[in-house]
Amino acid sequence: MRVAVIGGTGTLGARLVENLVGRGDEVRSLSRGAAGPLPFGASHWRADLRNGEGLVEGLDGVEVVIDAANATKRAEETFVGGTLRLLETGAAADVRHHLTISIVGCDRVPLGYYRVKTRQEEALASGPLPWSLLRATQFHSLLDGVFSTAAKCGVRLTGKAQLQPVDPAVVAARLADAAHAEPVGRLADIAGPQVRTLGELGELWKSARGRRSLPLRVPSVGKIGRALAGGNLCDPRAAAPGPSFEEWLRRG
Repeated sequence: MRVAVIGGTGTLGARLVENLVGRGDEVRSLSRGAAGPLPFGASHWRADLRNGEGLVEGLDGVEVVIDAANATKRAEETFVGGTLRLLETGAAADVRHHLTISIVGCDRVPLGYYRVKTRQEEALASGPLPWSLLRATQFHSLLDGVFSTAAKCGVRLTGKAQLQPVDPAVVAARLADAAHAEPVGRLADIAGPQVRTLGELGELWKSARGRRSLPLRVPSVGKIGRALAGGNLCDPRAAAPGPSFEEWLRRG
């Protein structure tokens, strides 16, 4: 099967490429930037979701598209505009299945980033292609990066916000399974094995990384704070097998 992974050089995308190649698929990794080393059976194609450059060539002859792109800047252009461009280009290329990754609870936490992800889901559902959507909780690697950045300023984030981090490799495997199945619309959510507070996760990170820092409490005030403390980014029913945040840290 020929699969295009959008954002194939990112945290999730790179694991997707590796997983799909391991299943014998011909994989195209599409991204704006240059690609690093790719496994045998994968090729890199330059493409830009924000202006459509390279999409026609990258999706030509592709059966399945998996959109694993991420953006912290110009998110609306990437997630919403980019999705519409991908769907239009995919329809012209006779793509039979379009898959997108989203976030558990993105419609329950009033952050701008999550609002854009919700609009991306709406664009997908209203588009011309058969689709599947997988919502996942925050990646272990994301939290590791957040705590590492805070530690550079000498602080450790703490608070009552509830999170349920998951190994991105586990999410990649679930997406790869879905790519080899028929489009079903909304897939069952996927989440990490444990719900922890931000404070608990910060302590685990401190122990694993051995970094000295002062606690900086993130207050649970306002709509956003209350939503996070209320566990709106978690789904205990969606807990998947795989390493906890502590186990992932210990593995290095």
